[in-house]
Amino acid sequence: MLAEQAEHNEEIDVEELLRKAQRPGPISMELHAFYRGKVETALKAPVRSFDDFAYWYTPGVAAPCRAIEADPEQVYELTNKWNTVAVVSDGTRVLGLGDIGPKAGLPVMEGKALLYKYLGGVDAVAIMLDTKDPDKIIDTVLMLQPAFGGVNLEDISQPKCFRILDTLREKAEIPVWHDDQQGTATVTLAALMNALKVVGKKKEEVSITFVGVGASNVAIARLIFGWGVDPGKCYMVDSKGILGPHRRDIYMRRAEYVDKWRYANLTNAEGREGDIAEAMANVDVVVALSRSGPGVIQPEWVETMNDDAIVFACANPVPEIWPWEAKQAGARIVATGRSDFPNQVNNSLGFPGIFRGALDVRARTITDEMCFAAAAALADHIGDRLDDDHILPTMDDWEIFAREAAAVGMKAQEQGVARVERSYDELFEHAAAMIGRSHRLTETMMADGFIAEAPEHGNGEGG
Repeated sequence: MLAEQAEHNEEIDVEELLRKAQRPGPISMELHAFYRGKVETALKAPVRSFDDFAYWYTPGVAAPCRAIEADPEQVYELTNKWNTVAVVSDGTRVLGLGDIGPKAGLPVMEGKALLYKYLGGVDAVAIMLDTKDPDKIIDTVLMLQPAFGGVNLEDISQPKCFRILDTLREKAEIPVWHDDQQGTATVTLAALMNALKVVGKKKEEVSITFVGVGASNVAIARLIFGWGVDPGKCYMVDSKGILGPHRRDIYMRRAEYVDKWRYANLTNAEGREGDIAEAMANVDVVVALSRSGPGVIQPEWVETMNDDAIVFACANPVPEIWPWEAKQAGARIVATGRSDFPNQVNNSLGFPGIFRGALDVRARTITDEMCFAAAAALADHIGDRLDDDHILPTMDDWEIFAREAAAVGMKAQEQGVARVERSYDELFEHAAAMIGRSHRLTETMMADGFIAEAPEHGNGEGG
């Protein structure tokens, strides 16, 4: 009877969770139609009278133009380049929607711009490119550099996303970041750092199975291995099975799938073959970023993992396995990409603070070491709140973004990729001030009606 009741309760829970997962869609449509965009251009310089136009535009503007011509670095002092990021996408790998094109991807990039401003105090501009050609994307980003302090690549399909990022990191004079790779990887690494603390396992000894070998998990694995996890003890699984030298299909396309072939030779030292079930046996951690579930990962596979197992099921909108199923199967710590479960692993915890720090020292690039610094700051910030269901701070803990910014800025200076020097305290205080300004500006605009009140359903009320 108890078992039947538990099964009935689970069915009710699943239905409720699915209802919650589906609810944002219709509300989002109402809000997008009502606001017709999420960001706009607002003045930061005063217009006291029409005489001010002579300062902001011709003839007075010639003076700062000549100053920048004489010393190009003055562009950071005399324009908003120092605080502006381009969010660039071709719309070929949007969220869980796939190749929907540049116009359909614009709402996502506008949303990214909103998060940059509110969480990091960074001005961001969504730029959708009507091309799928990686060389044209590279050339376009390089040509955009004069107007921006950095570039956030977003929702670009693999394998071209790897070449685009690597080439731009090498050639660009401003930081170029692919959030699906570096952002997700940084936050996932922070979550792993704290999860291992909770279960008392050492990074040098753990074995990890990566379910999915897309842009996110390729970058996650790179950071995790760079942090000190032994790749030989780890396994990576794509749609055709476990990676290894035995995978002739990857070998035949190794020039195209460079990273996948490299991991096929770097991981899986014992030569396992098979699929997800075989890859999960006797491992300590599963990091899944594959396809929406549930059922991608089965509870019986979790049962074969080592004691105190850690399961990151981060597919959206539905994780590869429901958290309670993973827990019942023996997992001690479970994380997902959703906010309605404990332990949300979301790249929004990373990019606003990381770019804040990169911009504030005028970094030329964002290195893996800067990502490590951000991950450590994010992991450490949880403090004595750390437990099985709280391995990361949440986005409403705004201080974390200032701490990430300061950590990233200090690491950039240490590595010699910063153009200006600032102390940790200076970086933290400036980041906190910029983020606080964004919050206060939003609150003021809402209070004064410049941001209109949302319709009933769109403001979270109603059924």
